[in-house]
Amino acid sequence: MNTPSNITLSKNKKQLTVTFDNTDYSMTSEYLRVYSPSAEVQGHGPGQETLQLNKQDVSIQTLTPMGNYAIAIHFSDGHTTGIYSWSYLYKLGSKRNELWQDYCNRVDDKNNSKNYHEVQI
Repeated sequence: MNTPSNITLSKNKKQLTVTFDNTDYSMTSEYLRVYSPSAEVQGHGPGQETLQLNKQDVSIQTLTPMGNYAIAIHFSDGHTTGIYSWSYLYKLGSKRNELWQDYCNRVDDKNNSKNYHEVQI
């Protein structure tokens, strides 16, 4: 995977733009937080993912280089264990619309399931 040529954090710390091959991929802090590659979010295998909710107000506190292959992103909600490799950032950037829609669908499903159970009780 190519190394990004530029990484820019917006002044309000809510938008990260990563440039690969002269293409800018802008991602919100919420999006990056809910798709953190950490075991806390992804689990340790398929089906063990934990849906992250109420992250719309989270911001990025710091970006820390991890060798020549990744950055660690520290978020305002205390989450600090995600190490975003260049290939993972490229995937998040290039598939942003598809991944964000999937996340929104999973949140909707959870909310509809919760509402259904509340009505049934």
